[in-house]
Amino acid sequence: MKRRKFIKKTSAGLAYVGLSGLAFQSCETNKKHITILHTNDTHSQIEPFDINHHKYAGKGGVARRAVIIEKIRQENPNTLLLDAGDIFQGTPYFNYFGGEVEFKLMSLLKYDTATLGNHDFDNSIEGFHKQLPNANFDFVCANYDFKNTVLDTIVKPYKIFVKDGIKIGVFGLGIELLNLVNPNLYKETKYLDPIEITKDISRDLKEKEACDLIICLSHLGYHYENSNKVSDLKLAAATKNIDLIIGGHTHTFLTKPTLIKNINNENVLVNQVGAYGLNLGRVDFYFNENNEKQASDKNIIL
Repeated sequence: MKRRKFIKKTSAGLAYVGLSGLAFQSCETNKKHITILHTNDTHSQIEPFDINHHKYAGKGGVARRAVIIEKIRQENPNTLLLDAGDIFQGTPYFNYFGGEVEFKLMSLLKYDTATLGNHDFDNSIEGFHKQLPNANFDFVCANYDFKNTVLDTIVKPYKIFVKDGIKIGVFGLGIELLNLVNPNLYKETKYLDPIEITKDISRDLKEKEACDLIICLSHLGYHYENSNKVSDLKLAAATKNIDLIIGGHTHTFLTKPTLIKNINNENVLVNQVGAYGLNLGRVDFYFNENNEKQASDKNIIL
C-alpha cells in the first residue's frame, strides 16, 4: 500500500511539472487544436524502473503515463494517443502473460491505434493474434502483407479519425523482419518497400480520403549511419503528404521533433521518444477556418 501511494504521488508530481509550461497553448481559441500523444518501444515496462536502477532509477511506469495523458485530454479533448510498436518483450509481465497485461492497460489508457514492431512477433503471429481481444484499439500496418496468416484483413493499412471536424489519417509501417525475427514466428508475412507503399497510401489519404492531417506510425528506425536501410529520415525526404512521422525501433531519445523537407520542399516532423515508457511525445497542430494547418513550435517531450 505504501508503494502504491508513493507511485501515485510521484506520478501526479511529474504530470504537474511536465505540463506547467503548456497551458498557454490552449489560449488560441480562434483555431481548431489537435494534440497528438505518442509512445514507442515500451517493451512491457509496466512498473517504474527499480529505485536502484543504474540509469532510470524510479522512472517510467504506466501509472505516470496515465496521469499525464488524462491531464492533457482534459486540456484538449481533441487528442489522439498512438504507439509505434514493440509493445511486447522486456519484463516478466510479457513472459508470464504473453501480452495480455500490455494490451489491457493500453485499452484503459484509451490508445487510438498502434503499429507492430518486430518484438510484437516474439510469441509468434498466432500469439499476437491471441491477445487482440484484449486490445480495444486497432493496429495499422501498410507494408506488411498478411495474406495467408491469421492477421489477414485484421490489421488494416490505415485508420481515419475525425476530431473537431479535422480528418486525420494514420497509417503504419513495419521494419523488414528477415534476419531480425525467426521466420517461424511471422510465418508468411511479406515485407513491402515502405517508400513505395507510402507514396501510394499517403496519396490516397490526401486525395481520396481528403485527410487534413496525415500521420505515419513507423517502426523503421530513426536513422542509420552508412546504411541503405530505410529510416524515418529517409522516408520523410523521399515522399510527400505526410505531416508527422512517429517513429520507433532505434530507441532514439529526441529532445524535440526533427524537421525534414519532403520531395515538395514541405515540412515533415519526425519524432521518437526513446523506449520503455520513460517519455511521452506531444505534437500540437492548429487549423484555421479553412482547415489549413500549422504545427506548434512548442512541441515537446514529456
